[in-house]
Amino acid sequence: MKLFIIILIALFTVPVFGQQALTLQDCYELANVNYPLAKQSALFEAQNKLDSEEILTSKLPQISLDAQATYQSDVIEIPIPNADIEGLNKDQYRATLSVNQLIYDGGLTDAALKVKSAQLKTKQKQVEVNLYQLKQQINQLYFSVLLTQESELLLNAKQIQLEAKLKEVQSGIKYGVILPSSNKVLEAELLKISQQSQGLESNKTALIETLSRIISKPLDVSTQFEKPLVETQLNSELTRPELELFQFKKEEIENSERVIAKQNFPKLLGFATGGYGNPGLNMLDNSFQAFYTAGIKLNWNVFDWNSNKKRRQSLAINKDIIETESETFKLNTNIALNQQQKEIDKVEGFIVSDIEIINLRKEVLKSADSQLKNGVITSSAYIAELTNLYEDENMLVRHKIQLQLAKANYNVIKGQ
Repeated sequence: MKLFIIILIALFTVPVFGQQALTLQDCYELANVNYPLAKQSALFEAQNKLDSEEILTSKLPQISLDAQATYQSDVIEIPIPNADIEGLNKDQYRATLSVNQLIYDGGLTDAALKVKSAQLKTKQKQVEVNLYQLKQQINQLYFSVLLTQESELLLNAKQIQLEAKLKEVQSGIKYGVILPSSNKVLEAELLKISQQSQGLESNKTALIETLSRIISKPLDVSTQFEKPLVETQLNSELTRPELELFQFKKEEIENSERVIAKQNFPKLLGFATGGYGNPGLNMLDNSFQAFYTAGIKLNWNVFDWNSNKKRRQSLAINKDIIETESETFKLNTNIALNQQQKEIDKVEGFIVSDIEIINLRKEVLKSADSQLKNGVITSSAYIAELTNLYEDENMLVRHKIQLQLAKANYNVIKGQ
């Protein structure tokens, strides 16, 4: 029995050299950088830059070129007798180059830029929210790998213990102390252990491959997954990125309201037009001539049948909708936290009883070991007690992993 304990301690404490080490925090960070969705943040930023540049073009001179040639069925005639005034041609030609320059738009352009900036923050925060939701999936995979690692260690310890016991039994059979065929029972159990080991290895490989794809980092069965010591803070506030997302959405609506409010402000523009045609500005001169006009103009939509007001009221309702979504999210998150805390308390209770059960199993196995050596019980009875201890120790390991997983999920739900 002492040999079994020493082997367990050695297996759990021996350092691993030449292996790739990975932590839970590494997985979080790698997913935030390498998961395909993470690329959207930079794409949104590039898109926002282009949209902002397009909005700013409204402050630049707007240049347009027009040209036309027409033939009219009739033209203006001047009914003055004996007047030496040549009539207009029925075919007329004109080409103009116009320049319009925005002088004042009531701050509409700047307001539109702020809307785009707010939209960018909202979109990037949505990406962050989507990436954050990967954390629970990463938790499940990571701690499942840890569980298979610990199960493998326990199974290896059981195998070593049985191999040592097999040698003792073979020696006992040789000297007639132990019944013949007792060694066959141990050999069959060793074959079962080999099957279980293969199953654990296959399951571990599948889990690691899935995690590797999520974090976009090559991993294999030789990767050493470090056991985290997760701590929870029960009284801290929620810090989920969704809460910031709700706030950004409300800020986006507020900026949109400002744009709508400024759309009815007066706009002042300067303009200039130069051209060449027949006739020009002088309609009495029937020849090709150059001409130009320049000036300023005011554009003011004085009355819009309350269209502007109704759009702002609609946005205000959207803001209220977002507020209800935020309150619902907080309520559901606090419910999930309470459930997760109950899970933590439950598993902690299991661990206390697991330790008590294991101590009792060790006493029973110690007695069975002595009885087997003296031929009082069969190998089957000894294996039954050894398996009971193995299963209870495996359950303790499982509960310890479950506790760390529950704490990690608690922190993810809380936003820590």
